[in-house]
Amino acid sequence: MRDPKITKIFEVAKAEERNFLFEHEAKQLCNLYGMPITAIEIAKTEEEAAKAANKIGYPIVLKIISPQVLHKSDAGGVLIGLNDEKAVRSGYNTIITNIKKNVPTATIEGILVQEMAPKSTEVIIGSTNDPTFGMTIMFGLGGIFVEILKDVSFRIVPITKIDAEEMIEEIKAKKILEGARGMPKADKETIVNTLLATSKMLVECPEIKELDMNPVLVYEKGARIVDARVIL
Repeated sequence: MRDPKITKIFEVAKAEERNFLFEHEAKQLCNLYGMPITAIEIAKTEEEAAKAANKIGYPIVLKIISPQVLHKSDAGGVLIGLNDEKAVRSGYNTIITNIKKNVPTATIEGILVQEMAPKSTEVIIGSTNDPTFGMTIMFGLGGIFVEILKDVSFRIVPITKIDAEEMIEEIKAKKILEGARGMPKADKETIVNTLLATSKMLVECPEIKELDMNPVLVYEKGARIVDARVIL
């Protein structure tokens, strides 16, 4: 039986007639399954944004929370690399101004204040509901690589630890994860555990139609899910 907190996330989206989760809801869902997410707080005022940033630590990323703004960057709803409280306060107001100008009909639910994770190797973990095979899980290099190389592996859920390990081995660019050309060696154990947790989430949450965690920054020890998108 799944955690009631998980059910609550979906109930809120359903009550608001949304066919998607806000990013912070998607990350909360991942966190409830033990996945490594960036630290996040929700701010509804400039003062709350400043307090959240000071709590999380700098640098900070700010992102708009609005059901009408799914492509946040295009609407001027994202600011990255904010290094102090003054920049966060100014950034909060800049995003609000941008959204009111670029998407005047948008309902602003708040601003997501997020830890800016250090750069590292980017991977993607996702899923789609295949009409023939059912829910599948995908793994590959993330960021721009997933679009350019299309170097990914798939399995039908649920998966085992062996499946997860094989998914990592199957991608052509696996040497990057092993530290090729000066890249940091990726923590494969964390990748395997995240794949297994994702599989469990997909099995226990039939509400999920599509999942996209990209990028997931993988370090020599640990990882951080930087962006997460869930379609219901």
